[in-house]
Amino acid sequence: MNKILRKAALLLLVGSSSLQTSALADVADRIVAVVGNEVIFKSEIDTRELMLRMQYPQLKQDKQLSHTILDGLIDQKIILAKAQIDSVSIDENSVISTSIERFRELSTKFASKGEMESRLGKSSAGILEGIRQELRHQQMVDTLRRKKSAGVTVTYNEVMAYYAENREKIPQLPEEVSLSQILKYPPVSEENRAKSLAAIESIRAQIKGGADFGAMAKQYSQDPGSAQTGGDLGFVPKGQLIPSFENAAYALEEGQISDIVETRYGYHLIQLLSKEQNSIHVRHILIVFDRKEGDVAAAIRQLEALRSDILSGKESFAAMAKKYSDDPASAAIGGEVLIGSSTKSVFSPSALRPQLQQIISTLKKSGDISEPQKIEPEQGESFYAIFRLNDRREAHALDPEKDYAYLEELALNNKTQQIFGQWVQQLRKEVYVHTSDI
Repeated sequence: MNKILRKAALLLLVGSSSLQTSALADVADRIVAVVGNEVIFKSEIDTRELMLRMQYPQLKQDKQLSHTILDGLIDQKIILAKAQIDSVSIDENSVISTSIERFRELSTKFASKGEMESRLGKSSAGILEGIRQELRHQQMVDTLRRKKSAGVTVTYNEVMAYYAENREKIPQLPEEVSLSQILKYPPVSEENRAKSLAAIESIRAQIKGGADFGAMAKQYSQDPGSAQTGGDLGFVPKGQLIPSFENAAYALEEGQISDIVETRYGYHLIQLLSKEQNSIHVRHILIVFDRKEGDVAAAIRQLEALRSDILSGKESFAAMAKKYSDDPASAAIGGEVLIGSSTKSVFSPSALRPQLQQIISTLKKSGDISEPQKIEPEQGESFYAIFRLNDRREAHALDPEKDYAYLEELALNNKTQQIFGQWVQQLRKEVYVHTSDI
């Protein structure tokens, strides 16, 4: 990667580290760079280095990582100064939602909340605010990046020239698959349902008696993703919550707390913090259903019957997923599996957990459907599922004609990165920058 492209890429790398200060250094903190009126501390470099090595194990052997981070931070501060001059706006709702999600993901990398706070030298609230601030900065950088790349296109000749220059560097395209799924949770026994209901009713009574909703969520909520943040789910776009939960939330006035709401996860209490036309900011308390004694045989029988009907042609997989799957997100799109927050339905099998990789390896041709399988997720309760292989494309060397769309994207990204990198280099000439050894 040439120097300009490396600097452009670093802006994204630095933006992913999420934190700003740390108590990691064994020596007194010190300034390692001055950028205009801004300073960069050694502790900031240390924290970012720790987080990047945790997120990307392949960086463990990179001895120049601290210098790479510093270089990226300098560029980021220069660009932020430009963004503030240009009054670049950000989507605060998106920042809040994403920061909560990033905080949840970060917390899973530590054994406890106390360990996380100790390792990072901040309270949970301070860590969350650091993530928010970093995301605000990243949005500003991204906005300027889009402005600089607006209208940039590549011609066929430019694409082929890029291919000729980089063909030896372009890695083999990995195997890709497209999957659909139907999930079923074992039905909950009436006894366990009654226990969960009694627990949520007790919490509701305490809140009605004056207990703080956020404090009760931290103490009692069984949603591992939101309990630490007082049940806060951030701003959620309309259509992304389970219908019964979403309907109840949208019916509330700001500050109001719902009656008990049932979803497939269990019983919820929901508090609406704010509402916009197409999104809401909510927090909740969840008491989950204990499915350990659920009717496993019933779930398997239903999946077997669905599989049989699909294979016999009585109904399509997509139609069955919409009617019967217990996963609302994939059910809404006919059972299609998407990875993370991506909208791309074609992905490398390596993006899946080993158990799912093993299952899809048994599906040889498009249309094959697995037998019902018990799935053990990293978090949450186990469930049963069947999977359909929609398509499989074997790993192969990039073909400039057959894979032209992918090649065109690479060439366009390369061109926009060069333009952006050259712009950053020009900004560097306009701002005072001084660095010391790190």
